[in-house]
Amino acid sequence: MTIKSMTGFARADGSAGPVVWAWEVRTVNGRGLDLRLRLPPGFEALEPKVREMVAAHIVRGSVNVNLNVKRADSGVEIRVNRDALRTVVEAARLAKAELGDAAATTSIDGLLALRGVLEFAEPVETEAEAAARAERMLSDLAKALVSLTDARGAEGKRLEAVIVDQLTQIEQLIKEATGHHAAAAAGLSARLKEQVERLLAASGNQLDPARLHQEAALLATRYDIEEEIKRLMVHVASARDLLRAKEPVGRKLDFLTQEFNREANTLCSKANESGLTRAGLALKAVIDQMREQVQNIE
Repeated sequence: MTIKSMTGFARADGSAGPVVWAWEVRTVNGRGLDLRLRLPPGFEALEPKVREMVAAHIVRGSVNVNLNVKRADSGVEIRVNRDALRTVVEAARLAKAELGDAAATTSIDGLLALRGVLEFAEPVETEAEAAARAERMLSDLAKALVSLTDARGAEGKRLEAVIVDQLTQIEQLIKEATGHHAAAAAGLSARLKEQVERLLAASGNQLDPARLHQEAALLATRYDIEEEIKRLMVHVASARDLLRAKEPVGRKLDFLTQEFNREANTLCSKANESGLTRAGLALKAVIDQMREQVQNIE
């Protein structure tokens, strides 16, 4: 499976008769799958299917799905109520016959302006038409989700390349720290030997050699970073394995970077030589940068 980013945006437009719509899907980082829908009134029945479709494409991230719907025209039909019109015309004829020239002149505009003569009605949509439109709407949402998946995959490739490079840097810094530690250990051994000889000479050889050996061993253990080096190298191998995994690995990589950071902190705390300290701090910096990238991965 290609590494995917949790960040992306896609849009798909469609229409059916006078109705036009646009789907917009936007995703950002999230701890799990957090889906938020905005459907206009009258389209609530789409929600279960929309949630199912989103879950089939996206495993992790904060997802916003918006549906905007408009009509290309007013959609209002104007009908003439023939019965009401005949009644009004007959009333006008009777008034003119009764009043003669005193009756007001009847106009078409005046007749049509009378209440009930013109009726305004929304067009009636059949169940079959509504079902066909809903199917086309969901088809367009599927297109948007495919486009979004492609965008997240493209960004994921960039993230993967960055993380692979950071793992290479971490590996080099581990080797550098190992070299500094070996030199520091040799220097520490020489200094301990010199100090012990000085103490023995000053005390007339009254110090307990066994106790001195024990203290030297404790001191060496305190500054030994061999275990941290081994665990860091294991973490590097584990991270590379995760990048090749078929399932989403963002959570696992995030946890692994925490383990990286824990070992780097311990290494820095044991550093007793400036070169090792510099390598440890550089290691921490790269690990922090890697964790920033990892937190964008699905």
